[in-house]
Amino acid sequence: MNYLLGHNPARRSIMVGFGHNPPLHAHHRGASIPITAKTEEVTCGMSFALWFNTDAPNPNELTGAILGGPDRADVFIDSRMNSSYTEPCTYINSLAIGVLAKLAHKAKHHEL
Repeated sequence: MNYLLGHNPARRSIMVGFGHNPPLHAHHRGASIPITAKTEEVTCGMSFALWFNTDAPNPNELTGAILGGPDRADVFIDSRMNSSYTEPCTYINSLAIGVLAKLAHKAKHHEL
């Protein structure tokens, strides 16, 4: 968990909203498309042209999502266009549940 939260060679978190220098550009449609009017039509093409291919931070934060993470050389590129780094996948996030449950249990019983 320390590595995920920024105790790594890149000195940055790969968990959205937590740790040192957390990512701002998760590769996730719901996070990268701003709230629109109920009557506004949103198409797949619009999402690529207006929101996917931009350096602006996501308008909606995926708080707690663990992103794809760094490569073998511990390089992490916070860009939604580089999905291997910034996509939150179930096979990544599901592995953290057991560790977080253990840490929460220890914290509850003051064993940390």
